Amino acid sequence: MAKYLLLKHYRGAPAPKNDVPMDRWAPEEVTAHIRFMQDFAECLKETGEFVDAQALAPEGTFVRYDGEGRPPVTDGPFAETKDLVAGWMIVDVDSYERAVELTGGLSAAPGAGGEPIHEWIELRPFLEAPPTVTE
Repeated sequence: MAKYLLLKHYRGAPAPKNDVPMDRWAPEEVTAHIRFMQDFAECLKETGEFVDAQALAPEGTFVRYDGEGRPPVTDGPFAETKDLVAGWMIVDVDSYERAVELTGGLSAAPGAGGEPIHEWIELRPFLEAPPTVTE
């Protein structure tokens, strides 16, 4: 089994086919999108491939270590960033091909007008620890 992170971006990927920002969707379109995501996760729970999924708010803060007791904070991430993440899903699957298949299915979530978004979703494998050497 290998874990993969499926990242949904607000922007930064190529424009999806149904490129209407969620803040311009009707309430029932948002509800249908969320229901699709929940149903997708439920199917993966049944197959044992689901690990976690979370949606993220667009606002956030950057923090870094800057010496003892002084973590600086900025008012980012900024709306114009190309890497603003909308949410993620983690799957644990038998192969890269299965991860690609699931990511494609997730890309079909409905958006404006109930039509599939066909959004680009970033697929990233988890970094595996190098094998340990034993004597």
